[in-house]
Amino acid sequence: MKAIKVMLVTSALAAMASTAMAGVINDGSSEASFIPTGVRAEVGTTGYGGAIQWTANPYVGIALGYNGGKISWSDDLKIDGSTYDLETRSKTTYLNAEIHPWGASDNKWAQAAYIAAGVAYLDNKYDIDREVHSGRDFSVNNKSFKADGKVTIDGKLNYNNSFAPYVGIGYAPKFNKNWGIFGEIGAYYTRNPSVTLTATGTVVGGTVVNEEFHQAVRNEAYNIANKTKYEWLPVGKVGVNLYW
Repeated sequence: MKAIKVMLVTSALAAMASTAMAGVINDGSSEASFIPTGVRAEVGTTGYGGAIQWTANPYVGIALGYNGGKISWSDDLKIDGSTYDLETRSKTTYLNAEIHPWGASDNKWAQAAYIAAGVAYLDNKYDIDREVHSGRDFSVNNKSFKADGKVTIDGKLNYNNSFAPYVGIGYAPKFNKNWGIFGEIGAYYTRNPSVTLTATGTVVGGTVVNEEFHQAVRNEAYNIANKTKYEWLPVGKVGVNLYW
């Protein structure tokens, strides 16, 4: 069912891309304007995949893409003094308009800069985990503890079946007429994810301190699910462009 849902969303966004192209092409006189002008392969925080690209004019382009797969990051996620390893399972279908402020410039390096804005359908899941060895100091929810034996904190962050607006900036220089590279950073406004955190093991200080430790874990989960700063999902990706 999920595969069918992704296909339906991709088809819907493809139709939206055609509509967007109709709105940004100046003369609208040639059906050839709707033919893609390039493709790209990419990898980043939302997985790996690619996009089909259209060029409306020197200032405006459209990218319709998909990122998916599983990627692991070590010590990548920092939350209120805690550092977690992160494993991403991503299904992201997106449609972006790419605005090149200096698209008609004679300077190819200026042409390469762009602003991206669009929307994505997200079905992303993140497994987070943290392991602290015996005797090590660590913090949870900005509160300090010392591990009495091995301590682990495991959790899940889910951005399930939701549309999210996107804004970003990028740079896509060309090597020649047909090949180039790009890098892009931005963020999706996702609202807060659903989150669970589970702690195992004990900390130094007896029953009272251990109760404080588990409460700190619960507070950290609450903050992720409610604080404004976690309503944005950061995005970073790089890739290779092929033009024709």
